[in-house]
Amino acid sequence: MSETQRRAVVIGDALIDEIRDAGGVRELVGGAALNVAVGLRRLGVPTTLIAMVGDDEPGAHIREYLCDHGVELIASPAPRGSSRAVVTWSPSGEPQYAFNEAAQRRSIRYGDDARAALSAADVVAISCFPFDVPSEVDALVDALGDSRVTVDPNPRAGMLSDRAEFVRGFERLAATADLVKVGGDDVELLYDGDLDALRARLRAMGSGAVLATAGAAGAVLESDAGVFTAPVASLPGAIVDTVGAGDATLAAVAAGLADGAPMSDAGWQELLDQAMQIAAATVRSEGGLLRTPDALGDPERGVFGS
Repeated sequence: MSETQRRAVVIGDALIDEIRDAGGVRELVGGAALNVAVGLRRLGVPTTLIAMVGDDEPGAHIREYLCDHGVELIASPAPRGSSRAVVTWSPSGEPQYAFNEAAQRRSIRYGDDARAALSAADVVAISCFPFDVPSEVDALVDALGDSRVTVDPNPRAGMLSDRAEFVRGFERLAATADLVKVGGDDVELLYDGDLDALRARLRAMGSGAVLATAGAAGAVLESDAGVFTAPVASLPGAIVDTVGAGDATLAAVAAGLADGAPMSDAGWQELLDQAMQIAAATVRSEGGLLRTPDALGDPERGVFGS
């Protein structure tokens, strides 16, 4: 299907990552939903991001970055300014996030332009959404209508105010979603259980397909067509930054679903394998910018909005 025949909308967060490590302090445009939106565009799918972005200097950087990558932004008002995450690293090397008030109290509105974009989209991806705010979930459900939806709960401890409410809101969307992506971090933060059990739970409640990613253990995708597995893809080069892996995976899957659900076992397996290849390429550069295996020879391209 040609690029002009498919469109995507992504709903969720857009922010500035303030990274503090041994190399000093630097800022990158980020946010899970923003990474997915840029990833979809890099995979050839015209994409609109619906997110809260402030009319301030950080917001200008976010807008410039999205413009550089060809992503349309429909911005919700941000009375507390743009969202920011201060990123540090634990002794074990895991990223730790501290979010400002704007990020913790983010809110999304759906005006006529947003609803028009949603009605024209072939797929809608939702990531890092405030599922623990019932009014936000109500507004989202109303705006989505009968859209083809992929959902990644992508909870952040620093933005999570009510775990039980977040689970209720997430599962309300998951029950009718075409595909839900979950990972080990989601299970630990939301369910205190194992990933296989969560995959079964989501399928039982009505999710059309569930993609469960387990880091070094690879991924499992379950749909009505069956259960498909894939290991972590092996590519040249060292792993530099795993933060963008999940966003790249969701972008790759959503890009595939923009053409409709696979019609065969081989189609589902190909969708999963391609997503794992793209995730593996992405983690070989710093930041959440999606990379494809054939772009590994130019790892810096696009990192700073160039």
